[in-house]
Amino acid sequence: MDSLKNIFWLAIKELRSVLSDKVLVMFVLYAFTWTIYQQASGTSNEVNNASIAFADEDQSALSEELINAFYPPRFQHPVRIRTDEIERVMDEGRFMFVVVIPPQFERDLRAGRQPDVQVNIDATAMQQAGIGAGYIHNIITQRLATYLKRTDVDTSGPVNLVQRKLFNPNGVSAWFSSIVAIMNQISLLTIVLTGAAVIREREHGTLEHLLVMPLTPFEIAMAKVLANGLVILVATMLSLFLVVRMVLKVPVQGSVALWFVGVLLYLFFATALGVFLGTISRSMAQFALLIVLVVMVVQLLSGGSTPVESQPGWLQAITYFLPSRHFVSFSQIIIYRGGGLAAVWRNFAMVAVIGLAFFSYSVALFRKSIAVTK
Repeated sequence: MDSLKNIFWLAIKELRSVLSDKVLVMFVLYAFTWTIYQQASGTSNEVNNASIAFADEDQSALSEELINAFYPPRFQHPVRIRTDEIERVMDEGRFMFVVVIPPQFERDLRAGRQPDVQVNIDATAMQQAGIGAGYIHNIITQRLATYLKRTDVDTSGPVNLVQRKLFNPNGVSAWFSSIVAIMNQISLLTIVLTGAAVIREREHGTLEHLLVMPLTPFEIAMAKVLANGLVILVATMLSLFLVVRMVLKVPVQGSVALWFVGVLLYLFFATALGVFLGTISRSMAQFALLIVLVVMVVQLLSGGSTPVESQPGWLQAITYFLPSRHFVSFSQIIIYRGGGLAAVWRNFAMVAVIGLAFFSYSVALFRKSIAVTK
């Protein structure tokens, strides 16, 4: 009972220390709000609200159907222009895409010929231009295939490929990148806050004050784990409900409560890692260099940036012992696929076991460093 009281009051001290640092609090809020929004919406793998114009020289029912196939949110409502205006509007940057439908387009199709449709692209926005060209090609091809099925032209192919996108039907990149951004911030800031708290105690001399009190290294370390983990947990809740669900409109298919159980398990590991790095570091500068190396490995091998399956076989075996890999895995299962406990309990168990083992080692190392200090 006395040990629990000691941990409680030490955790309160840690919380006061964190909350009294206004710069640190603002940084945590910034990292879990604007940074999440920026990473989710700043880079996109799909076309959104692209400007497009049509120079229709055919003026047929088919050309009208092609023009009407483009609509928000992928494209703005198409604008009709003349062919002699194409060069001027492209020079002025008014449209990213200008599609030219040639004369007698529908008649040539009915006759079995293959007329050309010209697509002019403003390639100054390289990524959107390349992706948008593929969108335009697919939309026109699908509409023409539908049209030709009503004629005598044979358009049957050897295979009818039917695509069904699960969990993200429209391929919205923000659905994926926002959750990955939250997971990256959890890994980074949990390690930073906990490790910095250990080094701050040593540099400010307050660790010596704790040593003269009837406290054990376990109680000191556990208080830092609880206090800093609580700060990150609250920030994660605010980010998920306010930024991801309300602002970015990302749907959560599974149980939010179940996901936060997994977050608690991962926070236990991340805070233990922070205590470990803070213990072996002799200065804040050395700790910052270790953070760069450790966090980069944790994030790159987690499967959030690139799938684990694309990594070499020997590296995949190593990542199995990284809690970050299991964190990303059960987050995708719960949030995107709506899986329950039966689908993620193995990931939960791995994170808990590895976190407990690492915490035990970190406390032992922390106890050893305190004994040297004494």
